[in-house]
Amino acid sequence: MSEKIDKAMTFFKEGKYKECIDSFSAVLETEPDNADVYNNMGVAYSMTGDMEHALNCFTKAIELDPELAQAYINLSDLYFKNGDLPSAIGTLQRGTYELENNLILAHLLARVYIEDQRYEDAIVELERVLDGNPENYDAYYDMGHVCFELGDYESAISNYENVLEYKQDSELLYYALAQAYEANNEVDKAISNYLKAIAVNDKFTLAYKKVGILFMARNDYEDAIEYFEEYSEFEIPQEEKDSVKKLIERIRAKV
Repeated sequence: MSEKIDKAMTFFKEGKYKECIDSFSAVLETEPDNADVYNNMGVAYSMTGDMEHALNCFTKAIELDPELAQAYINLSDLYFKNGDLPSAIGTLQRGTYELENNLILAHLLARVYIEDQRYEDAIVELERVLDGNPENYDAYYDMGHVCFELGDYESAISNYENVLEYKQDSELLYYALAQAYEANNEVDKAISNYLKAIAVNDKFTLAYKKVGILFMARNDYEDAIEYFEEYSEFEIPQEEKDSVKKLIERIRAKV
């Protein structure tokens, strides 16, 4: 029987999803309780765009094996991509109940909570993830995002700083940290992190505008002009270019 499964997986890798589904169906004729086959067949159906059959396969896989983590992941992802957040959440809640030590499911549940703006629920799951894996920098990043959304900027900063222990080459991280510092009225640290974002990615457009605004607010007009001019050289809407040009002219009048 493993030969039939191998054949089905070969079809999948080749993008021959119909043949893959047919092969898995043949396996189920003699192994009707094989949860893994139902799960894999659900993935094949989803690749063809047949969401109804995919949903049925993932649901059947969970029915046969309530501890099959990947089936919860696949089913919740299917709901999520179709904009059905309540069903995605419900699926992951059941998964975390059945597999209480599975931190991947808990983290995914936290992220769907974030998408649904259920920030307090997200914090509970993220704390659970970090208790089990204190070095999960993705969870720290997500916690930073949640804290920022809740207006707890100091906690957001703390969590983003934790991420920096593991990852120093992300312009998005430096940008998020800069925003938290800016919201916490720590302008110098905000500028420093916007500049770090630019150092990582010198085409990160928004950071140029942000740092220009902060330099202007700090009355560092020459620096503000420099970054506004660089910002205006990017492919931004003409209306924005005209607006920045007028702003630069007003700043020059003060210098």
